[in-house]
Amino acid sequence: MKLFKRNAREKKLGESALTLRLWEFTGSAILSLVVFILLAAYLLPLSYMFVTSVKGPAQMANQASYPLYPSVNPQYNYQGVDYPLMKVPTADGVKEWAIVTKRRTYSEFIDPHNPGAGLIHWDGNWYKLEKVYRFSVTLQAFGDLLKAARISQAMTNTLIVALISEIGVLLSSIAVAYGFSRFRIPGGKWLFFVLISTILIPETITLIPTYIAFKKLILWLPTLPFLQFPFSVPWPWLPLILPHFFSSAIFVFLLRQNFRSIPRDLDEAAMLDGAGPLRILTLVILPQSIPVVTTVALLHFFYIWNELRHASLYVGLTPGQQQVSSILQNAPVLPGVSTDAVLQASALLVMIVPIVVLFAFQRFFMQDMIVTGLEK
Repeated sequence: MKLFKRNAREKKLGESALTLRLWEFTGSAILSLVVFILLAAYLLPLSYMFVTSVKGPAQMANQASYPLYPSVNPQYNYQGVDYPLMKVPTADGVKEWAIVTKRRTYSEFIDPHNPGAGLIHWDGNWYKLEKVYRFSVTLQAFGDLLKAARISQAMTNTLIVALISEIGVLLSSIAVAYGFSRFRIPGGKWLFFVLISTILIPETITLIPTYIAFKKLILWLPTLPFLQFPFSVPWPWLPLILPHFFSSAIFVFLLRQNFRSIPRDLDEAAMLDGAGPLRILTLVILPQSIPVVTTVALLHFFYIWNELRHASLYVGLTPGQQQVSSILQNAPVLPGVSTDAVLQASALLVMIVPIVVLFAFQRFFMQDMIVTGLEK
């Protein structure tokens, strides 16, 4: 009896374990399906942009009769004239012939594989026939965009602005975050709250006052000797560069939270070896904060690359000094280009660089980042 009960109990435990594994598998499968559906929904606009940008002018002009994928209606040259290929039903099956003569009750075709047979008479309404489509990808929209807009110059301008402002925002934000995280400042807690509260101020409120201030500053700043850069920097770029040398509230918050997670015992050990605050920052704090510093650098680069309002306001109409975002905004209205395809191509050009940079530095992006004092 005892053996029977033990076997029954073991059998029940085995069935419970099997049921639990089945539920775990089913839950994982459902979760994976939901994730894939959400991923497809998010990638759908990007896929549409890419497909549209590689379509030809003929397909863009008459998208209703063309399939959704990039395609072209093949043409056959007969006696110096190009004729489109059609799907013609015959006794031997559907043939792909080029239509030469179009009539209401009959049409004449030429067989591209046997042009020596001459014109082929076919009775029926040609309007009901389907055109032949071949998958075809063209980069004409990108070529038109590169010809109409100075993309290389705009990319160089954007990279210069991003590099200089990157140095400024990293130096200033690291210094401010280090001060808030390691030093006892009178009222430091409230100063930090005031700094963080600036994130809530809409940019539209400060846009006009900062524009007026910079218009006045630009008139006399070039005369200051300590602002003479070793290389040529157009002065209209100052509003795009100078504010970043005064740190960023969100970057200070991220860096401060990371610095506070580093044990102070390391600072005290370095101080016993004679290290000062600056040496502690460079040799103790920053080597352990490479992921968050890389994250801040990438976020700032993405912001500069996609920033449009200030770039259009200060240098949007200045030839040779425009940024990528501002010059591509006006690309679809440039003469000699197809609007829809160039619009998608310009949007892809703006998006592709941040994606490539993110994939190149993804091992550092958000790695071991400390947000609230707990390791994520």
